[in-house]
Amino acid sequence: MTDIHHAAAQGFSSQADTYARGRPDYPPALGAWLEQELGLPAGKTVLDLGAGTGKFSRLLLATGATVIAVEPVAAMRARLSAALPSVQALEGTAEAIPLPGASVDAVVCAQAFHWFANSAAMAEIGRVLRPGGKLGLVWNVRDESVDWVARLTAIMTPFEGDAPRFHKGDWKAVFPAAGFGGLSLSAFPYEHVGPAQQVVVDRVMSVSFIASLPPAQQDAVRARLQAVIDGSPALAGKPSVAFPYRTEAYSCCRS
Repeated sequence: MTDIHHAAAQGFSSQADTYARGRPDYPPALGAWLEQELGLPAGKTVLDLGAGTGKFSRLLLATGATVIAVEPVAAMRARLSAALPSVQALEGTAEAIPLPGASVDAVVCAQAFHWFANSAAMAEIGRVLRPGGKLGLVWNVRDESVDWVARLTAIMTPFEGDAPRFHKGDWKAVFPAAGFGGLSLSAFPYEHVGPAQQVVVDRVMSVSFIASLPPAQQDAVRARLQAVIDGSPALAGKPSVAFPYRTEAYSCCRS
């Protein structure tokens, strides 16, 4: 199997439970996007590539399509299988997808494509997609126009190192990709609502390069996150808070 980035391998292995708790779900409007843009009515087959703990797999199941998940990190895959037994969860990577050629109608990468945005992955995605099939790329993007959200980013950024990140935009360099049409973007507002410990602290602690820090550094990050909560009128003392996102959904068609 192709190696995965050390931050993903270590961080996602050690913090699969935190990831499942802290990562946001997705706006309901994506259901219509999956049907209209990716062509996923009941009876189709979709691959959730880099599926993690199955956050997006749930939305795919709601379309009535058959869902296959490919995830390289065993702890994440185990969490997915326990939560969604109807999803076939396979070990694999984007560069080595354990499926036959032309076997799926769509491939979706949610919060994942930046980890494997390379020509080998695009060739594999093209191999397993049927002609005319769609590739969907989805990210929940933090709304950093909100002051306390910007403060969270300022805490995280010094630790990111060489970890691939959506915001860096490097993933776009693989497009236009051979055998695929151009990218189309749809965007949806979304709020992840819940206790601050879940939607703020667990969310940040589940980031790969934070989750792979030594325990003492993780404790220091948690303390800084708590200081943000305690110092923000929108968060302090609130039983429930809303973390604002902009969900960006990209699609392109295999020729």
